[in-house]
Amino acid sequence: GGDVLDLIWRAGPVGKLVLLILLGFSVASWAIILHKGWLMRRIRRETRTFREVFAESDNLSLVYAATKQYLVSPLARIYAAGYAELRPYLTAKASMRATDGLSDELNGEAATGSESVELGRFRRILAQMVAEETLWLERWLSFLATTGSTTPFIGLFGTVWGVMNAFHGIGLRGTATLATVAPGISEALIATAAGLAAAIPAVMAYNHFVHQIRGVVTEMENFSTDFLSYSMGTNIWAPQAEAPGYPVLTQSLAYPGETGDFVYALPG
Repeated sequence: GGDVLDLIWRAGPVGKLVLLILLGFSVASWAIILHKGWLMRRIRRETRTFREVFAESDNLSLVYAATKQYLVSPLARIYAAGYAELRPYLTAKASMRATDGLSDELNGEAATGSESVELGRFRRILAQMVAEETLWLERWLSFLATTGSTTPFIGLFGTVWGVMNAFHGIGLRGTATLATVAPGISEALIATAAGLAAAIPAVMAYNHFVHQIRGVVTEMENFSTDFLSYSMGTNIWAPQAEAPGYPVLTQSLAYPGETGDFVYALPG
């Protein structure tokens, strides 16, 4: 420990600058790692609880009210954005009473005209929210990737610079014994060790968080599909108009994260 600190203290100005830069990268990356780890644990906990609330409730309004308790759950925010789009079109009634196991929101008369919402618009809102939540989850991951890819080379630069200075000193003294070479080489290699010490945790954390975020993204896409299917019982969707003069062929196509019917108009 003391020998390492002594080598750092005896390093030249460029070597100390390189070590200071590497220290900054390491401190920032560890701050991100600790914050991201805490955040991902909280996201998993709140998402699991909100999933249970969504599965057990048959009332859109009650589920929306519950979203205020889950501040970091992407699923809760997706639901809040989707419900905000649906709410103006939901049939208002004085009392909310269950009918055949469904709430009044799911048993209102079919809406028409200005009271209907377009299915395509609702799908786009859900997809946009999934994309925004994904970007939020990936925030600061690029810094971990940058740390893992650049700090070894920054450390290597410090090592090369230190070796150059060591050989320059040997040339000035005119001797090349181990006693004269070793101190300068040792000081130079400290930079490489510091670069690796900053890079290895950043790379490991980056891969770990990317794997976790992929799982959350898949869960968001599945939840969007479930929410769309659940809201189809609200009877507020605008009817699809057929193309004039053409029969309508409906084909079910499955895309990642969503399912639905796409309408093709074929010449008759």
